[in-house]
Amino acid sequence: MADKRVLVAEDEALVRLDLVESLTTLGYEVVGEASDGVEAVALAKQHKPDVALLDIKMPNMDGLTAAAEIVEATGAAVVMLTAFSQVDMVEQACKVGTCAYLVKPYNENDLVPAIEMAKARAAERLELTTEVKVLTEKLESRKVIDRAKGRLIDEYAMAEQDAYRFIQQTAMQTRGTMTNVANQVISGELTPDRQVRS
Repeated sequence: MADKRVLVAEDEALVRLDLVESLTTLGYEVVGEASDGVEAVALAKQHKPDVALLDIKMPNMDGLTAAAEIVEATGAAVVMLTAFSQVDMVEQACKVGTCAYLVKPYNENDLVPAIEMAKARAAERLELTTEVKVLTEKLESRKVIDRAKGRLIDEYAMAEQDAYRFIQQTAMQTRGTMTNVANQVISGELTPDRQVRS
C-alpha cells in the first residue's frame, strides 16, 4: 500500500462514510477519519498519511488552517473538498499547500486523478524544498569560506588562491569540512603558523 495511505476529514458523517467507502473500493487505505480540523491535524501527526482529503468548512478548525498545519507537520499531499468553487477560495487553498481541489458533489471517478495529482505536486514541492535547502547551505558555506579567506589575506598577506588552498588542504588533512575549517580560521583557533590538529 505504498503511497496509498489516506486521511479523511469531513464534518458530515454520511459524506465521510461515502468517501471512505469509495477510497477503500479504489484501493486506498484510510488510516484516519476526522469530523473537524483539530482532529484531522492530530490524526495526521499520529498516522503520517500520504494524502489528506479535507473539507474546507469544518468546526473547531477549518480545512485551510488544518491543511497548512498538516503540510508543515507531515508533508502530506492535500486534496481540498468543498461545495465552494470561488476563485479566492482556490487561491487560499493553494497558498497553504493544497495540491488538488474537488468541488462537491464530486464523482467517484474524480477521486483517483485528484489524489494522484496531489501526490505528484507534493513530491515536486518536497524536491524543490530540498533543492532550496541545499542551495542555501552552499551559499552560507561559501560566505563563511570567503570570510576566512579575507582574514587570511588581511592578516597573513596570503594570495586569495593560497588562502583557499590552505582551507581546502586543512579540511582534507583533518577530514573535516571546509566550512568547519573556515570557522576555525575566523575564530582565530586555526592559523597558518599554528600546527593543524588532526
